[in-house]
Amino acid sequence: MENNNTSRRSFLANSAKATLAVTAGMAAVGSLLESCSGPKAVTGSPFKTGFAQEPLPYSYSALDKAIDGTTMEIHYSKHAATYATNLNDAAKNEGVDITKPLEDVLGKISKYSTKMRNNGGGHYNHELFWKSMSPNSSEKPSGKLLTALEESFSSFDSFKTQFGDAGKNRFGSGWAWLFLDGDKKLRIGSTPNQDNPLMDISEIKGFPVLGLDVWEHAYYLRYQNKRPDYITSWWKVVNWDFIQKRYEGMM
Repeated sequence: MENNNTSRRSFLANSAKATLAVTAGMAAVGSLLESCSGPKAVTGSPFKTGFAQEPLPYSYSALDKAIDGTTMEIHYSKHAATYATNLNDAAKNEGVDITKPLEDVLGKISKYSTKMRNNGGGHYNHELFWKSMSPNSSEKPSGKLLTALEESFSSFDSFKTQFGDAGKNRFGSGWAWLFLDGDKKLRIGSTPNQDNPLMDISEIKGFPVLGLDVWEHAYYLRYQNKRPDYITSWWKVVNWDFIQKRYEGMM
């Protein structure tokens, strides 16, 4: 009888080990298939965006060397504020938990309404845009970000040209982006309307490091239809300290 009990225990133990091995193997295969199925998203971002509009980190006129105060006031208090209001309306109607980061919604935006897509993107993009500018801007970044830009785009000046072209050549309204792809390589691209690289419906996918608003309401009062002039001036107010932190925080 003892031998029978011992054999039974051995059989059960071996069966359990075999089950664990098969389960682990299936999980590994699943991970491999998932990694090969399409563009990889950048995960684990330490930068999270809420559903409420944050206070502007400077006065409306603080960026006057690039953007006039009236444009900033209208842009922030009218356009961006409306995105925030409409986003929260959509979130309420669609049962979204607004205590969680907006990024959670943007990553699966195809499951939500057009209202959520337009206003969620508009809110996220503008919250990033305000922080990406400063009245105390330096001419260029330093450290790891500068090195990465030079390696990715041949030189810092070449990066500015390519990024500027992405904004100039965006037909109609939209955004130009510097973003990290799934392999944490810096890329340049643009999106229409209020889309961004976080969205699962976007043609470019990754973590937005820097975004430039090229909707006409961002520049029309001073520059009229001269978008290239607006982009050239905008470099004077880029907050490279903040952009460096975003980049280095993801590396």
